[in-house]
Amino acid sequence: NKSALESGTWVKLICGASNEDLPAITDLCAVYGAAGVHCVDVAADIAVVAAAKDGLKWVENNLGTKPWLMISVSDGKDIHFRKASFDPAVCPKECSRPCLKICPANAISKTLGVNEDLCYGCGRCLPACPLELIQEKNNLLEIKDFGELVSKVKPDAVEIHTAPGRIREFESSVKAILQSKVKLKRIAVSCGIEGHGINQYELSQELWSRYKCLRRYNQKPIWQLDGRPMSGDLGIGTAKAAILLLEKIQALAPPGPLQLAGGTNEKSINHIKNNHCLAGIAFGGVARKLIQPFLIEAKKQNKKLIECPEAFDQAIKMAKILINPWLRKRSRKNY
Repeated sequence: NKSALESGTWVKLICGASNEDLPAITDLCAVYGAAGVHCVDVAADIAVVAAAKDGLKWVENNLGTKPWLMISVSDGKDIHFRKASFDPAVCPKECSRPCLKICPANAISKTLGVNEDLCYGCGRCLPACPLELIQEKNNLLEIKDFGELVSKVKPDAVEIHTAPGRIREFESSVKAILQSKVKLKRIAVSCGIEGHGINQYELSQELWSRYKCLRRYNQKPIWQLDGRPMSGDLGIGTAKAAILLLEKIQALAPPGPLQLAGGTNEKSINHIKNNHCLAGIAFGGVARKLIQPFLIEAKKQNKKLIECPEAFDQAIKMAKILINPWLRKRSRKNY
């Protein structure tokens, strides 16, 4: 995994910071672990981590490889840590249910509203509701609880989602995490420009402040550049978002590997140039969408996908189409 970061071939699976669909998480981790990702990133939740470990255990037992397990936390409000919610009883009978049609996680039903286990907080249903009946609510773990959770689940790495002006909260998060005494391979830092009203120079200042903090606590970073949050499954047009952010920030960023996220999909690699200082990429929505038909079919049979050998093999082949181009590429080091 360290050599992948250094060579520019690092690939991470983002299962979703609010995704609590336990069978799907097991299968996602098994499929993409078998396909060759170096890390899986899951919600900071004991049950979710246990489901992820089941999938990673299958990979280790059958293939002898062991991707890192990363958990995601946030030092404040963040769109990755939210759930949609509404009361279906107040919906007009004549409503065409655009929320149901637009939900990529199949988390909305006519009679039950939002299934919170399936909802990963993309927010696409919020503007879709013609009567604005859908609300969002935070699904955040409090900073004071970070250390206890890390102590219990013992991940290989932790990712902290942060935002401009939250350096004190970020440092409190780092201190809380390290109270666990778990030796982490990396602390990833996820931040971007979109939605924060800042430019690349201001973002670089924010990252440098996080770098100095991590140095004080002898931690190694990964800088996750969030181009267009949770949009990779929307279409090929989002592929450039993270690349554009990389081009703006790479000369200004502090030392450490730069990793793309937010809008990444199968077309992202087409925009990589020789002068990009890039350690790798993370796939979220597009990775989940790619194998969702297999997950749905397994669910119909009341099985996990790993219990359906033929479908499981097909899902791995689909996953490899997405990640193999990155596993074969090379990039200049950024540190």
